[in-house]
Amino acid sequence: MKKFLLDLSVKSVEQIHQRYVLIKLTDEKPLPKMLPGQFVEVRVDGSPATFLRRPISINYVDEAQNELWLLVATVGEGTRKMASLKAGDVMNCVLPLGNGFTPAKNGEKVLLIGGGVGVAPLLYMGAQMQQSGLEPTFLLGARTAGDLLMLEEFERYGRVYVTTEDGSAGEKGFVTHHSLLQQETFDRISCCGPTPMMKAVARLAREKGIACEVSLENLMACGVGACLCCVEKTTEGNLCVCKDGPVFNIEQLLWQI
Repeated sequence: MKKFLLDLSVKSVEQIHQRYVLIKLTDEKPLPKMLPGQFVEVRVDGSPATFLRRPISINYVDEAQNELWLLVATVGEGTRKMASLKAGDVMNCVLPLGNGFTPAKNGEKVLLIGGGVGVAPLLYMGAQMQQSGLEPTFLLGARTAGDLLMLEEFERYGRVYVTTEDGSAGEKGFVTHHSLLQQETFDRISCCGPTPMMKAVARLAREKGIACEVSLENLMACGVGACLCCVEKTTEGNLCVCKDGPVFNIEQLLWQI
């Protein structure tokens, strides 16, 4: 897909959690076509210690409002600077980058599993599935009920199941412990979240014979495969997560699961 370097206008910045903000961006022209699972590289202006762009998953694209949503975890100086932006500010973005999730086929039953900020790309995936006449099933995990993100948005597009480590919402435990996985069968799993969680999901998928894709979160500085800092060992050799991923079939990855 063609890549664009755009100065997008900040429409709003919403503090949805003490550690997360939802940034909505727009442009005078129609936004480029983007796919679920792709990401953008954001230039962080006004932060002298932030030299590199920050990779942020595409959370949602609202074509009617010409909006791009970015769910940002404020974990360092760069992302905290992004969170401080106001309506009318400009955010310089390279987009869309990487390869997204495999589109769901007619009649295919897909389970979307996410944890932490890894839930971000699954919202757009679910919205695209619903638009195609399919009902996605979301399985979202967090430490506590207060850490669950954007539940109302997910519920607009499909069935939502939840696990929390402390049992404060949904079923207690990790996503791989949820009773849904024993009660129903799925044709494919698409997953994004912390690496230990994704490896656990990959192990479960392999045991059950379910096709599974995961979106890796390696450090991606350039977004175009030039800096080689995001290389992942695969069955096809060393591949750049930013260019050849970030979504990979688990059978491509040399994970010890």
